[in-house]
Amino acid sequence: MISLPSKGEYDPFYQTYISQLEGQNVLDRISVQKSEVTELFNSISEEKSNTTYAEGKWTVKEVLNHINDVERIFTYRALAIARGDKQALPGMDQDTYQAAAANPSRPLTSYLAEFEAIRAASILLFENLKEEETMAEGIASGNKVTVRALAAMTVGHAAHHIQIIKERYL
Repeated sequence: MISLPSKGEYDPFYQTYISQLEGQNVLDRISVQKSEVTELFNSISEEKSNTTYAEGKWTVKEVLNHINDVERIFTYRALAIARGDKQALPGMDQDTYQAAAANPSRPLTSYLAEFEAIRAASILLFENLKEEETMAEGIASGNKVTVRALAAMTVGHAAHHIQIIKERYL
């Protein structure tokens, strides 16, 4: 079990993501969310996946690509901190990542397969951490963070973007 982190375990910027999980076990939620995300994206047509809800916003595919990129980064940070790496971990610029990944011809099914593989690896990582490893602290993006906060941020970040897709794209 990974319980929700206390507010002092992460930068307040991430509260939006962590608040998505109020009252939930992070490990239970990460597994259930994998199925929910798969079901949602399987219901979206390729045509719809290339649309935005407003000028200058990402397409549905790009949102899923962003979820994938951020999950990889959050779980790398969690792994590094859990294994005792003491170096400060860098931040990321989501727009730079998105521009570098631009590939309009890549099908939605490919992004979804990538999500499923990343999430399966994330589940295995978090399920196999000892409780003391989940409480390990490190520095990422210039701020203190615990491994359990990174687990919650992983799930909450995806939940945040899924909510946006449901409300603004579909």
